[in-house]
Amino acid sequence: MIHLRDARLAAGHRDAGFPFELPIVRSLRSLRFETPVTLFVGENGSGKSTVLEALAIAARAITAGSAEAADDPTLDGVRRLARAMTLTWATRTHRGFYLRAEDFFGYAKRLATMRAELEAELAAVDEEYRDRPGLAHDLARTPFLRELGELRRRYGEGLDTQSHGESFLRFFGERLVPNGTYFLDEPEAPLSPARQLSFLALLKELVAADGQAIIATHSPILLAFPGAVILSFDGDTIAQVAYEDLDHVRLTRDFLADPEAFLRHL
Repeated sequence: MIHLRDARLAAGHRDAGFPFELPIVRSLRSLRFETPVTLFVGENGSGKSTVLEALAIAARAITAGSAEAADDPTLDGVRRLARAMTLTWATRTHRGFYLRAEDFFGYAKRLATMRAELEAELAAVDEEYRDRPGLAHDLARTPFLRELGELRRRYGEGLDTQSHGESFLRFFGERLVPNGTYFLDEPEAPLSPARQLSFLALLKELVAADGQAIIATHSPILLAFPGAVILSFDGDTIAQVAYEDLDHVRLTRDFLADPEAFLRHL
């Protein structure tokens, strides 16, 4: 399902400073999304994450930490770009989220803090009712046990007790909802190659559930997702590129075929 169809920047729009000084933004007029998965690729500093952030803000997407991207203080630099964008929706949806690696790791920390606080409050209740066992004690314990049980149901013993890759995949899988739109910035960051393949399986589930994903990535594995459109930010304009023509893919393939040819020049 394609929910977000188009993002347009007014042809006469002019602004100074970041991010409007980026060549890719200066040339940007419109972006069309014609497949459920669209992949942004480009070198560091090319503008792919900036455009993704602006799209997420314009769509008023929720970040992984449950705050609105439009209110995230780290995104001040792209707010004006987001305000200059006009989005066209086939089906307007508020489901899904915007995710950066740093948002996820912060979220995992907050969950660990929440669990520790609930356990401390439960221990305090047990101490308070130590000499008064019975129904009143059980009732006082119930809300804390319910919340701890829900955390364990969704995350096991906690995202912080798992590897980054395991916790990321669990987090993402738990939050896949039908008809969602997802803006993902380099989700491969915590993932090994094997975990990236698992992430591709989750993307397939997302598409099957009428979801849409717009992803900025450097990963040749994620870039191979079947049927995805790949948009390259390496240049003055955004251009659709075939997988086989990507520098990321050619360089990775050449390196794996003959590492010594590259390493001897170090």
